[in-house]
Amino acid sequence: MRIRQFEIKLLGSLVCAVLSLAPFIGAASAAYQDPQQTNQQRPRTVGSQGNSNTQTNSSAEEVSEGDVVRVETQLVSVPTVVTDRNGHPVTGLRTENFALFEDGKPQRVTNFATTEAPFEIALLLDTSGSTREELGLIREAAKAFIAALRSGDRVAIVAFNNAPRNSSVVANVEILSALTNDHGTLRNAIDNLGISNGTPFYDALGRIADQVFRDPPRAEVRGRRAVVALTDGVDSSSDSGYDDARAKLLRAGLASYFIQVNTEDYVEDRLLKDCLDDGRLSLSAKQLERFRQLYAPTAQKEDYQDFCRMGQFERMDISRKLYNLARGEMNAMAKDSGGKNFAAVTLQDARAAFAQVANEIGTQYSLGYYPSNKTRNGQFRQIKVELRSVRDANVRAREGYYAPKQ
Repeated sequence: MRIRQFEIKLLGSLVCAVLSLAPFIGAASAAYQDPQQTNQQRPRTVGSQGNSNTQTNSSAEEVSEGDVVRVETQLVSVPTVVTDRNGHPVTGLRTENFALFEDGKPQRVTNFATTEAPFEIALLLDTSGSTREELGLIREAAKAFIAALRSGDRVAIVAFNNAPRNSSVVANVEILSALTNDHGTLRNAIDNLGISNGTPFYDALGRIADQVFRDPPRAEVRGRRAVVALTDGVDSSSDSGYDDARAKLLRAGLASYFIQVNTEDYVEDRLLKDCLDDGRLSLSAKQLERFRQLYAPTAQKEDYQDFCRMGQFERMDISRKLYNLARGEMNAMAKDSGGKNFAAVTLQDARAAFAQVANEIGTQYSLGYYPSNKTRNGQFRQIKVELRSVRDANVRAREGYYAPKQ
C-alpha cells in the first residue's frame, strides 16, 4: 500500500515539473521555424529571378527584413524604353540607372530584365472591313514581323473570323495559335487567317488577357509581355466595352502596341452609297448604341437603331467621331501600358510599322517592384520612371496600373 502511495506522489511531481517547463518549451518552439516557411519569407534579391541572359546588378542589394515580400503581394511589372536624343535605343543600363515611383512615392526595384531577355507577344490581326480585300498584304507583313523577332521570343496569333450564331453569321474572336517560338507553326496560323463581317476588337483584347496570358509568366519573361494589334481600332460587334478591355490589359501587365491602319476614307466612301446597295457598308446596332451613349445620351434609342434611316451628313458625323474615339482609346492604352502607336496610312506601310514594333520590343527593359501601398482597393495608381546617371536620354514607361481588389 505504501509503495502505491509513493508511485502516485512521484507521478504528481513529474506532472508539476512538466507544467512548470511549458513556457520554456513554447518559447523554444516559437523560435524554431519550419524550413519551408522560412524560404517563403526570405528577402528577395534584385535581379535574382532572371535567367543566364538577364543582366543583374553586380552589387545586388537584398530587401531588408522590414520589406520582406509576402506571397499575397502583387509584383508590378513596368516595361521601359530608353532612347537618346536622336531616338536610338540606349542599351547596357543597370538597375541603379532607374528610379521608380508610385503615386509620387519611391519604390524599390526588385526585378530587372535587360533588353536581351525574351518576350511573349499576342499578335492580333484585324481582317474585317476594308482590310479583307488585302489579306495577302496582311499575311506578308505578319510573317515579316515574326521573322524579325529573336529565337527565344514566343508569339500567339489572334484574328477575327465569321461564325454561326442564332441562325446568323457574326464576327468571332479566334486564337489561331497559342504562344510558341516555332516559326513554322506561326506561319501556318497566319496562312489560315479568315475574314469577318465585324470587328470585335474589345472582346479580342479581353480574350488575350484572359486566355493567351492566363498562366503567370515565367521568371525570364516577367514584365516582358505585349499585345501587338494591326487594326483601325473601330469596334463594331463586341459584347464587352473599352473600359473592361483596358482594365484587363493593365492588370495582366501587357504593353500595348497598335499599328493603326487608316480605313476611314474607304469607310466614308462606302457609307455615302445608297443603303439599298447589296454590297453596302453600314454601322452596326452596337456601334450606334455606343455612339448614342457617349455623344447623345438623352436621345431616344429608337433614333439610333436604323442606320439607313439617317441622313448622309449624320452618318459621316457618327463615323468620324467613332474613328476619333478609336484613335484616342488606342493612344490611352499604349500610353498607360508603356507601349506605343505606329501609324500605317495604307496596308503597304504595315510591314515597315511591324519592323518598328519588333525593334521597339527588342530594346525594352523591364522593371518590377512590390508596391509599398498594400491597400487592395482596385484603384488606378500612377507610375513614373526616372533615369539616374544617364545623360541626354529619354525614358518611356508604363504610366499606371489597377491595384488588386479584396
